[in-house]
Order: sequence, then structure tokens, then C-alpha cells
Amino acid sequence: MPGQVDKKLAAVCGLFCPACHVFIGTHEEPAKLAVMAKRFQKSIEELQCNGCRSAKRCFYCETMCFMAKCATVKGVEFCGACPEYPCPGLKEFQAQAPHRIELWKSQARIKEAGYETWYAEMIEHYSCPECKTLNSAYDLKCRKCSHEPSSEYVRLHKDEIEKHLARMSAKAE
Repeated sequence: MPGQVDKKLAAVCGLFCPACHVFIGTHEEPAKLAVMAKRFQKSIEELQCNGCRSAKRCFYCETMCFMAKCATVKGVEFCGACPEYPCPGLKEFQAQAPHRIELWKSQARIKEAGYETWYAEMIEHYSCPECKTLNSAYDLKCRKCSHEPSSEYVRLHKDEIEKHLARMSAKAE
């Protein structure tokens, strides 16, 4: 699935759905999804996600994400095409977690080259340089071959990701 361009997997905010921990759990690693469901105190069904523009989105994207609804109302396909971009809500969203660090870069690339080109580039950006497995922003090691770093994204943002994971771990204790 990740090799083919699928607009359902190109989030309006600029996130790349196939590199989402929840998306990977839904489609490839149900045990990982079960752990996440327990952590969020949600059912596995509430956590399952088929992408931003799909009919089946995780509880967060379904209830807390304002961007998809906003884009529909404003008639834009991606936030970067909105005259109010970047709005205060998107700025706040971007600042909350390391998997969102490159939203501005993604929006610029989508606008410049089109989402199809950006999508192909994201596959490479999140893939293991050794085995080509698509990893999430939080997979510091490749989830298939354990190569470090798991992807170019992780190489670029490892410090921010590690700090975030440490904060999340401290909260869980």
C-alpha cells in the first residue's frame, strides 16, 4: 500500500499517514496497536486508522483534529493552500510533538511539487536505509531489521524524538 500514491494517506496538515504509529499498528502490528489502546484507555477499534481522508480514523483524528473539517469548509485540499496558513491552531498543533516538526516543509513541498511527488519523497524519508521498511517518526531503530536510525526523518530529529519519548515515559510512571 505505501508504494502507491493514495491521497487518503496525505493528511491536510502535511503529516504522512503511513509513517504514523497508529496507522502502522492498524495495518501491520496489531500488538503495538493494543499497547497504544491500553495507554490511551481506548478500545482497539477506537484507535484503528486508515488515514486522514478515510472513513475510518483514530479517535484523535476523528474528534480532536480540526484541520480536515476546516479544509473542507474552506475548500482547500491542504492547509498550505489556505489564505490563513499557518493559522494559530495549526501552529499550536505543530509545536506539540516531534512527528509534526516538518509540517511547514511538507506544506511547501506539496504546494511546489504536488502531493504525488511529496508522497513519493515521504516514502523514502521514512524508510529504513537498509531494508526499506517504512517506519514511524518514533521508531528510533527500524522495526524490521533494527538499523539505526530507522529513517532519514529520525536521523534529522532524533534529539527531539528522544526528549518527547522520555517525557511520555515519565508521565506514564
